[in-house]
Amino acid sequence: MVVACGTAMHAGIVGKHLIEKLLRIPVNVEIASEFRYKDPIIDEKTLTIVLSQSGETIDTLEALKLAKSKGSKTLSIVNVKGSTIARESDYVLYTHAGPEIAVASTKAYTVQVAAMYLITCRMGLVKKLISESDARKFMAKLMSAPNIIEETLKDANDIKRIANHIKMATDTFYIGRGLDYTMSLEAALKLKEISYVHAEAYAAGELKHGTIALIAENVPVIALATQEDVYAKVISNIREVKARGAYVVLVSMDEKIDDPAICDKHIRIPKLDPEFTAFATAVILQLIAYYTSEAKGLDVDKPRNLAKSVTVE
Repeated sequence: MVVACGTAMHAGIVGKHLIEKLLRIPVNVEIASEFRYKDPIIDEKTLTIVLSQSGETIDTLEALKLAKSKGSKTLSIVNVKGSTIARESDYVLYTHAGPEIAVASTKAYTVQVAAMYLITCRMGLVKKLISESDARKFMAKLMSAPNIIEETLKDANDIKRIANHIKMATDTFYIGRGLDYTMSLEAALKLKEISYVHAEAYAAGELKHGTIALIAENVPVIALATQEDVYAKVISNIREVKARGAYVVLVSMDEKIDDPAICDKHIRIPKLDPEFTAFATAVILQLIAYYTSEAKGLDVDKPRNLAKSVTVE
């Protein structure tokens, strides 16, 4: 069971994707404020992982206590040492992100995602679901994440130009499948909280089940297509929104794409193992939100109505 709020919950959803796909262990992800009041199905055979940057998030703390009261072992992933959630947990994994000044979580999200990769690898090794050799290869790919991020940041100016279009929008949509969909959830939250542009994330295949009715001329659609096993399906979905006039930004590992039937702008990420594209796409999606906020003349670090740590219900 993974329990968290907001950005931390989105990191937990990445963890669910990894653990289920690589280890075949079922994972439920719950919003902490809902978990507390739904009489969750957990017992002494359940591991409850809670994520919180501050370690003081009240709903997450109370969810942790509830899990413990039902006999579940608890593991917290937190950034602030000595925080209440860290002290209350059976086990704690500190993310060591350092102080994060901005209200909207960025580097804390990235290291929470990295922590879920670590847990997945360790869990697989301990339960003998992956070999030591495979674990070493997995960790080598994870350790390359800083270089991936460094290379991705070189495209910052291209992203800045995209933001100038998005700043005019009232609605923006993020689409993707698999890991890309989980990344889209956090991307939409980031755009909403620091640029005040309404944004939603959808599994690309769900478009035709109602959402495509919202697609109109020049509506921005940020499409993630980094997962090889569903790449062709996502491109098909992209063509559907492009045909209806959407302004499409494609994020993929392709070489330069200039096909106007697919996208208006293409952002290329380095060629990676599909399971490790999260670190590159996270940077791009955070920069889209950052530059959109900046283009609107807003205070990126202190968005309205928000606090860094949510300590009240």
